[in-house]
This record gives sequence, structure tokens and C-alpha cells, in this order.
Amino acid sequence: MANTGYGKRHAGDEDPHADPDFAHLLPRDAEIAVFIDHLDTGHAMGHKVLAVEHPRYGQQAMRTSLTRITEAGHLRWIKEHITVEDGTMRWVTRTYWSRTRRSAEWWARFARERHGKDVTRDHQPGLARVEEQPAAVETPAEQPAVPDEPEPESAAYRVLTGLCAADPRMPLSDGDCRSLEPLTEEWLSRGATPKDITRALTEGLPPEVGNPGGFARRRLETKMPPQKKEPRAKVTRAIMACATCDQDERTVKIDRGICEDCRRENEAAPMSDEDVIKGFEEIAHLGTTSAYFLRKKLERSTGGPVPDTFRPVPIEDRVFYHYRDNRDRIANGLPPRRWK
Repeated sequence: MANTGYGKRHAGDEDPHADPDFAHLLPRDAEIAVFIDHLDTGHAMGHKVLAVEHPRYGQQAMRTSLTRITEAGHLRWIKEHITVEDGTMRWVTRTYWSRTRRSAEWWARFARERHGKDVTRDHQPGLARVEEQPAAVETPAEQPAVPDEPEPESAAYRVLTGLCAADPRMPLSDGDCRSLEPLTEEWLSRGATPKDITRALTEGLPPEVGNPGGFARRRLETKMPPQKKEPRAKVTRAIMACATCDQDERTVKIDRGICEDCRRENEAAPMSDEDVIKGFEEIAHLGTTSAYFLRKKLERSTGGPVPDTFRPVPIEDRVFYHYRDNRDRIANGLPPRRWK
């Protein structure tokens, strides 16, 4: 997950899931698009993080596919200038995702509509509050009732049930935990951590606690931290940023979410088979030549040849790392760099 307020964010107003959602993309890009679509809101969207999470593709493949998915209209990086109520200002880069394919004009209008939005942070990771009312969903009367699933235990309930493990003198029953849950949630909403609550309820206990539930209630009420009012923050400017190099409209021209320099690099003609073979031959020749001259230089300094078994690292290995980068570039279809 990304830091609070960052990460994957839905652009909204999407069509329902369907098989041809990403049929217009190449097979690898479509697979990665489905993968991104199923990520939780607030998930980090950098190509390195996604490559670690994805079981099939590495960083370079993820970076290339993210570029194509952006150009297809599903993804945008937007830099928003945030002005806080206390007078501070900052730029944040937000990643907006749309399962429905959008045009460049739609994304431009979406960025303009971000102006003036209230984005005061809340306590959930990756989210930012926006003063917009969600559309009400009507449930048909003839729809059969679905049995309610048991609600998962809240963070406040888990804090209370863990008190006995922190101190055996505070064994709370299920009824105690349920009745004290609202007070504990109020602590959490005011910025207290579970450790803070546990410490407040277990520090300085008497030798015996006759009524752990009443004792915990008294401490939760009397030691309640003050209410912290978070300053409101609004978007005062929103500009498009390149999905590849993170430059924005202030310095480069952004077309379909990608700047011109990155587009030229992505559209560069791949190396032919002859170029790949020639590049490997050149790297092998340079490596052999450099190793030969380095070996001769060391032999002159030592007065004669020294077997590799007496060296900490063989000569060829000492030279090889200089050409490892070019070997990887050629293997990925990129032209080699010229070494001085």
C-alpha cells in the first residue's frame, strides 16, 4: 500500500466488469491491466512495486506495459497542488485508474474538475476525502434477501481482546469488549495507536483488579486524548504528468499521458537479429582484449604470470562487470552503449 492519500485511485463512473474490457490491448498489457484493476484502492502504482507483486513479469516489462495502458486511456498520473488551511502548500502525484477506456479530452476535463476539491486526509490508507455524494443504489423489492455475513472484528475490538495477553489482570469478557468498543474507536479516531490504548489501560495497575470492565471504562473516559482537528486541504491546481519520467506539463508536452521524449524512446525501432549478433561480438571482443592487456599489466608488476587460483578474483571477472550492462541491453533489444 502507498502512503495515505497516494496510490491507486478510481476515476469513477465506470462501466460494469465485462470480458472485452481490455480486448483492445496486447495480451501482456491486457493481463497487467486486469491485475491492476483488481488491486485495492491505495495500492502503490510504481512499476518496481508492481513487478514485485506480479508473478510473471519484471520491471522492464511492467514499465513498458504501463506506458501502453496509459496511452490506451486507462491510467493517468496527475500532479495536484494542495493548499492546506494552515497556509502550507505541497505538490502530490496521484494515480487515477479507469477500467473504462477514456479519451485524452475526457482526462483533461477530469483534471480540470479536480480544482477546488476537498482532499482532507482521513485515517484509511491510500484514501483522501472528497466532498461528493455517491449515487444511491436502489435494491429491487422482489430481490430475495441474502443472509447477512458476520461482520469482521474491528481494530478497537482486537485491541480490547488483546489486553489480557498484555496483562493477565485485565481479562475482558466479550460483553465488556462490545460495550467498550465505541470508546476505543473514539481513541483511534483521535490519533491514538493500539499500543497507546494498551499502555493507558495496563500501566500502574493495582495488585488485583476486581472489575476489569469497569476499570477499563473509567480509564478510557478519564484519559481520553484531545480531539485533533485536521486542517482542511483543497486542490488549487492540477496538471498532467508523464507516466514514465514523472515530468509534467510545466516543462514538457504531455500527449495521452506520455511526454514526447519518452514516446520517441518507446517508439524507437528494435534491433534486428544482425545488430544483436554484431553487438554481442563487439562486447566479447572488447572484453577479451581488455582482459588480455590487464593480465599483461599485472604480470609486469608481479614479475611473471600468476595463476587465477592465486588471485581473489579472476582477470576475466574483473573485466566482465564493465560489459554486463551492455549485454543486458542487447538481450532486451536495445543498442549497446559506447564505452570510452
